[in-house]
Amino acid sequence: MKVLFFLFLLSCGSPNTRVIAEKPVNYIRTSTEFVTALQNNEDVTNYLKVFENANLDQLHFQLADDKQKITFWVNIYNGYILHILRQNESLYNDRRKFFKTKQINIGKTMWSFANIEHGILRRSQHEYFLGYMKRWFPSSLEKKMRVKKRDYRIHFALNCGAKSCPPVVAYEIDMFDLQLAESTKAYLKKNTTYYKEENEVHTTTLFSWFRGDFGGKKGIKKILFQQGLIPSVKVELEYNDYDWTLDLNNFKKI
Repeated sequence: MKVLFFLFLLSCGSPNTRVIAEKPVNYIRTSTEFVTALQNNEDVTNYLKVFENANLDQLHFQLADDKQKITFWVNIYNGYILHILRQNESLYNDRRKFFKTKQINIGKTMWSFANIEHGILRRSQHEYFLGYMKRWFPSSLEKKMRVKKRDYRIHFALNCGAKSCPPVVAYEIDMFDLQLAESTKAYLKKNTTYYKEENEVHTTTLFSWFRGDFGGKKGIKKILFQQGLIPSVKVELEYNDYDWTLDLNNFKKI
């Protein structure tokens, strides 16, 4: 009888034993699956629990380079935009408040969309100075999680819910460069028109809002030239209007 009782205790194990035996969560892969589930209109309750209970030290360890950081945080940004606005579209009526509200629970820490975009993905850039001024006092957690170097291509991957936003892609770490390059190419091609007679190019206003991220006007023209959208960098720049109409079905697979 004592032997059976002892075996029963072993089979149950202590709480500490069970925790140690658990396999660490792959947060990057989970973020990809999260976006895919949202694209397929599946229930994401379990994903939300995983992110809420994430170990921030493990997350920081897994996001060792900018490729990993961008993959994870772009998926988180896009995924939570979809999830939150599907629950309550009226939140989008006050966009300023919506983006600044801390409503994303990652590792028992509340984040705002502004935290993720301007703090982590743009390396603590101030959101109102066109990419030419850093935030003065970023938090220690922001400094720990943020990218080492700004990558302008994030602007063609982040989807804030507006019709003019780039489509939502489930970014995968193994396909990161291919997907981000394709997203950039496709978005710029769709939103750029060159008028030969006027020698003028009309393109996305994202370039204007974050011009410092792109290297200013010279950098913008260089990007458009490299994408084959203008014949030379000696052109006049004009920016398209941005359509803020809510669109929660703007998806693309790459």
